[in-house]
Amino acid sequence: MRITAVEPLILHMPLNRDSIADSTHRITHWGVVGTRLRTADGREGYGFTGTHADLASDRLIAACIGNCYAPLLLGEDAGEGGRLWRKLARAPALQWVGRAGITQLALAAVDIALWDLRAKAAGVPLWHLLGGPLRERLPAYNTDVGWLSLSVEALVDGCRRAVEVDGFRGVKIKVGHDRPGIDLERLEAVRKAIGPAPTLAIDGNGKWDLPTCRRFCARAEAFDVHWFEEPLWYDDVASHAALARGTTIPIALGEQLYTADAFEAFLAAGAVHYVQPDVTRLGGVTEFLQVADAAHARRLPVAAHAGDMSQVHVQLSYAHPATEVLEYIPWIKDHFVEPIRVEEGCFVRPQAPGAGFTPTAGALARYAMPLG
Repeated sequence: MRITAVEPLILHMPLNRDSIADSTHRITHWGVVGTRLRTADGREGYGFTGTHADLASDRLIAACIGNCYAPLLLGEDAGEGGRLWRKLARAPALQWVGRAGITQLALAAVDIALWDLRAKAAGVPLWHLLGGPLRERLPAYNTDVGWLSLSVEALVDGCRRAVEVDGFRGVKIKVGHDRPGIDLERLEAVRKAIGPAPTLAIDGNGKWDLPTCRRFCARAEAFDVHWFEEPLWYDDVASHAALARGTTIPIALGEQLYTADAFEAFLAAGAVHYVQPDVTRLGGVTEFLQVADAAHARRLPVAAHAGDMSQVHVQLSYAHPATEVLEYIPWIKDHFVEPIRVEEGCFVRPQAPGAGFTPTAGALARYAMPLG
């Protein structure tokens, strides 16, 4: 599987609604930025990271793939994944300017594409290549019903429908108003609507400070919150640790962390209870597994951040022993050859060879953006 071409791709896929918002941003499209790798034996592997569909910054990621990583990959054997990951992740010039952000997002896309190639060459889904399924069913929780931009009526109706009609085991709603009392009212309304059995998580997207979170949690504990995700600024280990010590609500985080070392800082400080690595922000599948293994060594559960790159996360979640649940956000699923599916509240295990990131021909034609 000698690599003969590294082709950067930028796709801007529309959401399944006009727009969504949380405490920090509003978007109408999801950026699917990455690469198609071609090999001498005619195979193609796809890997992507996820963005807010900002073309200027998406082009930086694509340029990193095409200008920095492609020369290191051409002529290499795609089957030698571990060596290639180190070659890219530890390239001296790229370490000097990266280790997070653009270079890491680009590395994630390339690494996923390499794993995609290896699974396709073996004729098996990625979860099989990683050792087989470790569970028969993977429960899903629905985030797409919980956006901050929804009215309280739409929020309640959507959460109730997700549980009572669609069979989800849990939901997650966004918090982060300037007046946290509004979020408490929304939280109370959802808990009343769905009853005590389903899990109800909340996500602040890093909006509030420590005093605000402490006051909010003291009142939110009454609603049996499954976890509080990203309550504080993403890199603030000390404040997350302080909040974790001061509330019975478990802390979840990880989607904004770019390296296994960043996760280690939170784990060592006791600042996280639900570990949420994102394969498209870490250095791909290779580094995702390092983080999931570190969490498992501490007997902490892993709940991968999907938002929305579930195509590959469902593969990893079926294959890793620490995974308990996976987030469901169905923005772009229908633009891939084998879309993710949830039935009776659980993700259906993928069957097609590869990592699940092969776009449809229509998606490639319709949503491709110019690289420069």
